Amino acid sequence: MGNPEFRNVYIRIQTDLLVIGDSILTDRHHASSGNYEDDDPQNQIGGIIPAFPLSGWLRHGMEKVLQNHGDTVCHPGEANANFRRDSIYDRDLEAGYHPKGECGEHGDECVVLDLFGGFSNQPGKVMRRPIQFSPVRSSVDYTQGQAEGHYRRLNRNVVSRNQEDNRTPLRNTELDAVANLDGSWQLTFREVKPEFLGLLAEAIEFLDTNRTEFMHQLGGQRNFGAGIIECTLLNPLYEDRELRRVFDRGKTATAKMEEKDERWNAERLPEYRTALRNRIECR
Repeated sequence: MGNPEFRNVYIRIQTDLLVIGDSILTDRHHASSGNYEDDDPQNQIGGIIPAFPLSGWLRHGMEKVLQNHGDTVCHPGEANANFRRDSIYDRDLEAGYHPKGECGEHGDECVVLDLFGGFSNQPGKVMRRPIQFSPVRSSVDYTQGQAEGHYRRLNRNVVSRNQEDNRTPLRNTELDAVANLDGSWQLTFREVKPEFLGLLAEAIEFLDTNRTEFMHQLGGQRNFGAGIIECTLLNPLYEDRELRRVFDRGKTATAKMEEKDERWNAERLPEYRTALRNRIECR
């Protein structure tokens, strides 16, 4: 437990379409050579998916896991926030959150506060990195938290429903999106605790199982099918070359990888799940 080999862990993320409300950063300003057309299907534009929406999505999954175990978790937001809608805050408390600023006062902080940090400038124990994506598979380094993905600028017309208007557009909206995303998201633990790994494994399993439920999808435009994420915690016992092999469509798992999978599922993961339950019971 607390093995430094697990300081960096990787989550495989796959989705057909991802729209991020916090924006997608692209490198088109230097990749386009002055000839970039954002609706050209042949463009080779890469970019970065910020860590903000990814972090919120992961935290939400972790909160649900802890709540399903009968624990309460920190309410997101500042302790001195002035809520105009007190009824919403009260419903949140009833749904499995404890009041802001209360956690950790008696040395019994919840795992969410320990991991993500919060009040009184308390730093978190896990660093969430952005995902760098590229449409060129050969240039993607999965051991650095990168992904294959294809940037697109989507246009959506809202048209009149009156027959005599012949579907005249009322307004047009543009969306930055990444299509056919497949890669790894790198998380770095500043401090490794067994319950962290147990919670991470259960949260990723929960988010994958519930990926078609609206509340557990990632990013914006979820009504249009964006943000349905297939996710898997990649075996932390893998070496870099084995992690890369996971994404090689022409290769299968080696006998050594299968042995590590068996060891992880039979020995390590149950140990970390037990540590998580012990942490919850001690609160």
